Amino acid sequence: MFVIATAGHVDHGKSTLVQALTGMQPDRWAEELRRGLTIDLGFAWTQLRPGSTVAFVDVPGHERFVPNMLAGIGPVPAVLFVVAADEGWMPQSAEHLAALHALDVRHGLLAVTRSDLADPGPATAAALAEIARTSLGTVEAVAVSPPSGTGVPQLRAALDRLLTRLPDPDLDAPVRLWIDRAFSIRGSGTVVTGTLAAGRLRVGDELEVASAGRTARVRALQSLGRPVPEAVAAARVAVNLRGVAHHELRRGDALLTPRRFHGSDVVDVRIHGDPDASLPPSVMLHLGSAAVPARVRRLGGDTARVTLARPLPLHIGDRGLLRNPGQHEVSGGITVLDVAPPALTRRGAATARATVLAELDGHPDERSELRRRGIVRLEHLERMGVTVTARPVAGDWLVEEAVSTRLRSELTRLVTGWRRDHPLEPGPPIDVVRRALRLPDRSLVHALLVPPLTVRDGRVIRADQPADLPAPVARAVDKIRADLAATPFTAPAVEQLAALGLGARELAAAVRTGALVQLADGVVLLPDSIRQAAAALGDLPQPFTVSQARQALGTTRRVAVPLLELLDRRGLTQRLPDDRRRVRNSSEETS
Repeated sequence: MFVIATAGHVDHGKSTLVQALTGMQPDRWAEELRRGLTIDLGFAWTQLRPGSTVAFVDVPGHERFVPNMLAGIGPVPAVLFVVAADEGWMPQSAEHLAALHALDVRHGLLAVTRSDLADPGPATAAALAEIARTSLGTVEAVAVSPPSGTGVPQLRAALDRLLTRLPDPDLDAPVRLWIDRAFSIRGSGTVVTGTLAAGRLRVGDELEVASAGRTARVRALQSLGRPVPEAVAAARVAVNLRGVAHHELRRGDALLTPRRFHGSDVVDVRIHGDPDASLPPSVMLHLGSAAVPARVRRLGGDTARVTLARPLPLHIGDRGLLRNPGQHEVSGGITVLDVAPPALTRRGAATARATVLAELDGHPDERSELRRRGIVRLEHLERMGVTVTARPVAGDWLVEEAVSTRLRSELTRLVTGWRRDHPLEPGPPIDVVRRALRLPDRSLVHALLVPPLTVRDGRVIRADQPADLPAPVARAVDKIRADLAATPFTAPAVEQLAALGLGARELAAAVRTGALVQLADGVVLLPDSIRQAAAALGDLPQPFTVSQARQALGTTRRVAVPLLELLDRRGLTQRLPDDRRRVRNSSEETS
């Protein structure tokens, strides 16, 4: 299927022409039929030849309904431009053409209606000249008179030739179905319609409903009035949804492939048109079927920051237009350059940002985005519309190679400096490293490690450097070692430790290096004493009490209780239900 929108001045015969081509009345509302005026979007379709079906989005031509017109042409790739021979080029002809040019529509056909009422030559020449100055360029023109059928076969043939020139839609692209109608059908529930410009929809698919902040499931699909199990772009589709009420949806909302679009309320754009033309600060942004109030801040000659009144699901490279509703004119077309731009908070940030944007072309390039962002989640890039081929370094985090090199150098300097400034510590804690390097996630610290750097006990250390103690601490530990030589289970008192200059940090350093083992706060022994204690307790009648253990070791409850608990944890002893213990034999030990 191919989808084409109509365009042209009010009452130039767009709906009549669509009816002559399809045999269907595109105007849906009683008010439209009563007034003979298209107010909202209409839809009709026909088969030009076997295997070549074209669906028309018939748009209103009256200036009061230009937003409705823009909702119709936004998602489609081609246009049937209509001009009446007896009236020629008119104001809404110019506004519709300006909108098509702003949206960069490149495929079209001119139909000159009412050719039985006036010579179509002048109107044709004038319209072709206007069209040639836009993105549509040179188009074929056909003079028609729908009431009599004159020219309709020739127009069908011209449409068929147009369709052969349309680019193939990307069937593997994520779905973004801009909604142009939402309603409820008794027995079926919520139904929305739209133009599927890329990708494919299947019954049972789960889709994000961006505006509702949740997902909905496709209950049923229709295309060209018939139920289908799958709809493939390009197509007009009606989607029956489960999980969302119709009053929660409106024109301009979108159904999305989950996690593939970025909800943006601030975007940086390139403005197409006269770079010297003044832009009003408040405009309407039209993109897809959406129309959103927006504020524009110029950054460079043709770049600007656009702040939206509500988020839209966008990709880099999306085309839209800015319209001044007060003046009833198109202010310019836009290409989205960045859907997640940085805040402009520092002096000179806007000028610097304009320099960056000047180099962007609106194509979602992986290397460019990764170079500018340095560190970014894979999903974040995919939501921007970037095809990602790089492999994440940790989780779904991507790091640009030059950034990785710089961060590894900074990490090495950080660890070396930390050991110098904190001699009691083997290296900085992981969270200290993460904050110092301004990393968004702890996993990136591990990803940046290269030998000899490694992580031990939650700290980044150099594995090739011995865990030496500062000289004063080493001398204090030697004094304790000498004191415990004869009585290995007589732990030094807190006062003695303080007199030796061994506070909490010094003791922690001694424990980390293996010079001491800590039983409890302020209770330390030599590492060899643990096995010695197990051997001594093994000589007791089994099982034994804490008091018996204390006497056998020649120590106090202050030492005996935490020592026995440590032996329990290491699997050297077993605590029994009656609080007595027994020494495990070597085959029972767990550590």
